[in-house]
Amino acid sequence: MRARINTSQPHTARIWNYWLGGKDNYEVDRAAGDQIRQLHPGIGEYARADRRFLGAAVRHLVDKSGIRQFLDVGTGLPTADNTHEVAQALAPESRVVYVDNDPLVLAHARALLTSTPQGSTTYLDADLRDVDTILEHAAQTLDLSRPVALVLLGVVIFIEDEAEARGVVRRIMDALPSGSHLVLSHTITSPAMPDVDAAVAFWNEHGTPKLTQRTPGQVGEFFDGLELIGPGVVSCNRWHPDIADETVEEVAMFGGVAVKR
Repeated sequence: MRARINTSQPHTARIWNYWLGGKDNYEVDRAAGDQIRQLHPGIGEYARADRRFLGAAVRHLVDKSGIRQFLDVGTGLPTADNTHEVAQALAPESRVVYVDNDPLVLAHARALLTSTPQGSTTYLDADLRDVDTILEHAAQTLDLSRPVALVLLGVVIFIEDEAEARGVVRRIMDALPSGSHLVLSHTITSPAMPDVDAAVAFWNEHGTPKLTQRTPGQVGEFFDGLELIGPGVVSCNRWHPDIADETVEEVAMFGGVAVKR
């Protein structure tokens, strides 16, 4: 596992951790994170907005939709208010399966494997594209005949091909029953935010893995066939289950929550 951790090249999960104030990063990650922040000073807010979106979505799904099962793919490094912590604080019996293929995340997976006695959390070392493996492993902890929330925060950006990206999301959702939900966030590209494009271009030149931006409309296509909740696909820091909070400035991280009928 240590051999898989490349400390000579910045990595997106570690930079994300740095922006969130974590300590699971290296000097190369902090240097790249600072350079990206120079290109786009507000980019650190994306990480915080994404975490707030996760918390708001999970609380809504547990409290209002009765969801007790979560499949969180692209978990990222553990930080405050992880999926199981938010869900089990409201419903201790909640069960969570985390999936990530980052060796550093795997090294810190023990922080994710805490659970209430009534619930359960497990971790799988796999890529989002490994749909069959993910579903097989998830079925050991989750009851896939009952509704599941599929959580994909900032992970579909690593699949460049449009058809492949949408196909992976669709395959997992197709395997889940009615009443299941999709929670997804994605970095966008917009003429109103040219500095974001510059920051992503810098990252793709120097960091790993490479990122793919999509327009808000393209992000919305991941929810095709599902019923969007609340304001639809909006800036993550504006998302609320009832109405978007347009009093805060948009960030280039958009997200949405939808239910499978």
